[in-house]
Amino acid sequence: MCGIVGYAGTAPAQGNASTTGAPVGQRALEVLVEGLRRLEYRGYDSAGVAVSGEQGIGMRKKSGKLAMLLEELEANPLPAATAGIGHTRWATHGGPTDANAHPHVVAGGRLAVVHNGIIENYSQLKAQLAGRGHSFASQTDSEVAATLLGEVYEALEDAGQNSSDGGSRLATAMRQVAQQLEGAFTLVATHASEPGVVVAARRNSPLVVGLGDGENFLGSDVSGFIDYTRRAVELDQDQVVTLTADAVLITDFFGVPAEGREYQVDWDAAAAEKGGYPSFMEKEINDQPDAVAQTLLGRTDGEGVLTLDELRIDPAVLKTINRIIVLACGTSAYAGQVARYAIEHWCRIPTEVELSHEFRYRDPIVDEHTLIVSISQSGETMDTLMAVRYAREQGAKTVSICNTNGSTIPRESDAVLYTHAGPEIAVASTKAFLAQITATYLLGLYLAQLRGNLFQGQIKDILAELAKTPAKIASVLANAEQVKELATSMADTRTVLFLGRHVGYPVAMEGALKLKELAYIHAEGFAAGELKHGPIALIEEGQPVIVVVPSPRGRDSLHAKVVSNIQEVRARGAMTIVIAEEGDESVREHAEHVFYIPETSTLLAPLLTTVPLQLFALALATAKGFDVDQPRNLAKSVTVE
Repeated sequence: MCGIVGYAGTAPAQGNASTTGAPVGQRALEVLVEGLRRLEYRGYDSAGVAVSGEQGIGMRKKSGKLAMLLEELEANPLPAATAGIGHTRWATHGGPTDANAHPHVVAGGRLAVVHNGIIENYSQLKAQLAGRGHSFASQTDSEVAATLLGEVYEALEDAGQNSSDGGSRLATAMRQVAQQLEGAFTLVATHASEPGVVVAARRNSPLVVGLGDGENFLGSDVSGFIDYTRRAVELDQDQVVTLTADAVLITDFFGVPAEGREYQVDWDAAAAEKGGYPSFMEKEINDQPDAVAQTLLGRTDGEGVLTLDELRIDPAVLKTINRIIVLACGTSAYAGQVARYAIEHWCRIPTEVELSHEFRYRDPIVDEHTLIVSISQSGETMDTLMAVRYAREQGAKTVSICNTNGSTIPRESDAVLYTHAGPEIAVASTKAFLAQITATYLLGLYLAQLRGNLFQGQIKDILAELAKTPAKIASVLANAEQVKELATSMADTRTVLFLGRHVGYPVAMEGALKLKELAYIHAEGFAAGELKHGPIALIEEGQPVIVVVPSPRGRDSLHAKVVSNIQEVRARGAMTIVIAEEGDESVREHAEHVFYIPETSTLLAPLLTTVPLQLFALALATAKGFDVDQPRNLAKSVTVE
């Protein structure tokens, strides 16, 4: 959701205007604007920056896209500065207006604050502050926190009280305020009395530190500062960090010093660029062979035995697991649905897939023999994080499948299996989805190996086939024009139905989701066996129906049943579009359009059948003239419940 950047450096360098659009001689502003540009993928409806220097606080903010803010900065330049904060807002409390945009400047223009998350007790705090004479210019919970921070800072200032750790008075005020807030928040602030200082607090909301040479950075994720450094530091739950040009000080909310874990970011700024493609989404769809290959890389020893070094759970404990629950939301939940088929087949362990936001509210039965597998691209999905915490409280062991090193869910899980898809900038997930499926396959095979459910030769055979999958994905992508041409011709389509069976069912649901997200049309994915139980009533003349057909070499009965479904909808006037395996000529007579994928095992087929559906949604949305990288109303990472 919201994107946050922070910067503390030395005196601004003089020189020419930067390519970011920032005015001449403003290093702090250049860093903030570039950081916000990198974080646009998170989804937002307004943007703003505030800088602090010898001339005090300067702030500009505008509703709309970052370009609107840049126009405002050009028309009304900010003063030179050594530190600053920036924000892209996705509206929660209050609409997307200039007044509700961040930063919020309070305390007579001396304090600027940005916020990500939701402060659950803001109504009570607002009433208390109003009772003490404060007024508010916005509808946001964020301004309430900013006003409280300004009040606490002023009280410390009036009392002549410095920081309890000998550092920033702003850090002391931030700690006191953080103790009073309930909910999820990242707060970042800078004060006119401490112009070279930026202070931040985090609880249940993402924030990472970037370490530079004579300058330091903050970001909702490392994209916010990847242009300037690859050295990053994780922040734990309930911590406050103080940034200056040459120091980073971390404490908990009560002032106890803490150490963050430093790590090296293994991708650079170029990896987050479009690479010649017209959109990030198209680039990321074409990145998928590499994303799957990188996720598979280094997972076995010299004998071909799986060695998942990131799984820090005692093998003896894993052998006692008698139930697996996969927790996820949206696209990640469909990856979990695919995983269920594979894990149950290979491991013979009952496996369920739960939507994270429903899980803990139904009082689920979880114990020490339950393995919780959470799937989150960002590692910051709030619903999933809270569900993982609940499961751990009940004694369950937790494994995180995640694409973001150092994020919260992996840190709070017992073990992690990182996907290595690289940065995914487009809001709607593509390559992260295939990498997640790949990681769940590795987890399932590892458990089968550990528990003796499969012979080692069987595992090697499956791994060998997985190793061939990137090349097969590439071959599907090589035929992308066929899919794009059809989708472009269907730009006026108002509804599309998707059918699938077995692992094709979650693929059908994911295909429908992509079409909803990108093209803003009605789309539904159904289990093909449900067709005669109601959905067939939707079929009318010309209705597009996309069908994911199982391999005829695998479960023959399923193949025949799905072909029968194609015949049923076509007989009622549907336009049938089929995803089938190469060599399956039996579907041709029943389909207007057929897109073929290479032969593959039934359980591994989603890594291939998903790709044409991604391409279809991309092309149809593009033909309609929509922004496929930043669909309306959506955010990359949902960091509030």
